[in-house]
Amino acid sequence: MTISNEASFDSRAFRRALGNFATGVTVMTAAAGGRKAGVTANSFNSVSLEPPLVLWSIDKRSSSYEVFERASHFAVNILSADQIDLSNQFARPMDDKFAGVRCEEGAGGAPLFADCSARFQCESHQRIDGGDHWILIGKVVAFDDLGRAPLLYHQGAYSSVLPHPRLVGKSEGGVRSAFQGRLSHNLYYLMTQAVRSYQADYQPKQLATGLRTSEARMLMVLEKDASLDQAALQQLVAMPVREIEEALMALMRKGMLVEVPGGVGLTPAGIDQAEMLWSIAEEQQEKVFSRFSAQQIETFRQVLKGIAQVC
Repeated sequence: MTISNEASFDSRAFRRALGNFATGVTVMTAAAGGRKAGVTANSFNSVSLEPPLVLWSIDKRSSSYEVFERASHFAVNILSADQIDLSNQFARPMDDKFAGVRCEEGAGGAPLFADCSARFQCESHQRIDGGDHWILIGKVVAFDDLGRAPLLYHQGAYSSVLPHPRLVGKSEGGVRSAFQGRLSHNLYYLMTQAVRSYQADYQPKQLATGLRTSEARMLMVLEKDASLDQAALQQLVAMPVREIEEALMALMRKGMLVEVPGGVGLTPAGIDQAEMLWSIAEEQQEKVFSRFSAQQIETFRQVLKGIAQVC
């Protein structure tokens, strides 16, 4: 047991112990007096629903504190799982942390980042002395729920969200009773149930990368040295044009796609992300189909291809 009296208190050990509490990762931003400030923080938390209050803390020695102190508002950018580079950029001392970062202006001029998990625009409400930090409380005046898997921080390392293994198999007890009567012989019903079962385990792993399903599909259909136009993409990813356009813009913002002759192609960052997605897909395929023989799998593949061609 670590003793907590002041004479023997080990601050490093205390910090390591606190690291066992997994948190999300945010970049707090504000603007005042012609200056912008941004700080990576995992101290964000909710305070109250009525009124809507949130808090976070900033080191009293931080060079960014002056801006937050003077600002009428600040923004909470909850980072998504694929925004590690953004987290690192705002965690380091730099002359201009916003260099190369696309953002829009929120309440009070506080910068807002694209492609986050969520964003909160806050009116400065209260400041509390918290030892070597200032605790800043904000009243939420606007927010965006962007629905992306969040970036996590645990034991000094970045992590991501996955469903607990005990929860993934929770519904398995009801499978036998679902396949009764005529339904057990209806191929369409069996196919839809199979897809749902497959996705229940696979999709959360894919979403944990911080990409939307539409963005992941887009990356996976593009080969390393190939380019596709929008019509070809629409046929391969089977998504509405609007979804494709939004996914293309998001992936270009993230530096994963670039315009090339004949359409769009993968950047080196896009290739790395696509390989990661294919690795997740192949691991899931191996997990699900390992109990079937190679002949069964090949027959199944041919049946699926035949159905796809007929339809």
